[in-house]
Amino acid sequence: MKHFFSFLIALAILSKLAIAQSNEKFNQLIAEGDEYSEKKFDNYKALEKYLEAYKINPRDYNVLWKLSKVYVDIGEHLPTRTKEEKQKQLEMYEKAREYAELAIQVNPNGSMGYTRRAIALGRIALFKGVWESIDLVKKVKEDCEKAIQLDPNNSVAYYVLGRTHAKLCEKPKLFRAPLGLGWANYDDAIKNFEKAISLRPTFIMYRLDAAKAYIDFKTYKKAKEHLANIAELPTEDEDDPQFRAEAKELLEKIKDKAP
Repeated sequence: MKHFFSFLIALAILSKLAIAQSNEKFNQLIAEGDEYSEKKFDNYKALEKYLEAYKINPRDYNVLWKLSKVYVDIGEHLPTRTKEEKQKQLEMYEKAREYAELAIQVNPNGSMGYTRRAIALGRIALFKGVWESIDLVKKVKEDCEKAIQLDPNNSVAYYVLGRTHAKLCEKPKLFRAPLGLGWANYDDAIKNFEKAISLRPTFIMYRLDAAKAYIDFKTYKKAKEHLANIAELPTEDEDDPQFRAEAKELLEKIKDKAP
């Protein structure tokens, strides 16, 4: 009996050791995935690391929403010249939605799950055509508002909500209202863009899209302010060099505009 208890104790120790090693490996994979995603901008290597982590713990909330993010990042940069290439892009966005929904199932009180689903749905809507994807657009708004409710400091959710308002404002309200999209307006687009910027002032994409919204509504002074700031901001996204060039071009185009 004594040997039996000794065996059980040894087994318990080995089990704890194995769990500790598994947790250490999981955390290492997430850290490596983050490095590839956020610093090296190698989305495929990030995906590889996150999928390895997912195999270890398929119900981890963070790895689920990070997988959703990296699938969108991959999809955004795929070529779309042929029908097959376009289908591949859509598959990436559908994968992003799938993992975001898994994240929400695992943690319905987590802000990033709803944020990532909003982004995935937004990409799918843009792919299929916003005006052919009205239900998806409404869901984007709902998910953003839920994400903000859960985390009032979620800059990404404010940005996506602002972009949704701005995109819909490309059509007159008279056209949108019968479709249930009359809620979109310039003031809320700007308000949400500015909130995102206040939370993350160094992120170029926020300022660029805010500037575009100001230009659309002929508020050139504010547009110029954001565009002028972009040149000095650090690189935090793989598309930042392209965004800087676009901001410089836009600033030149509106330099003589007033107010």
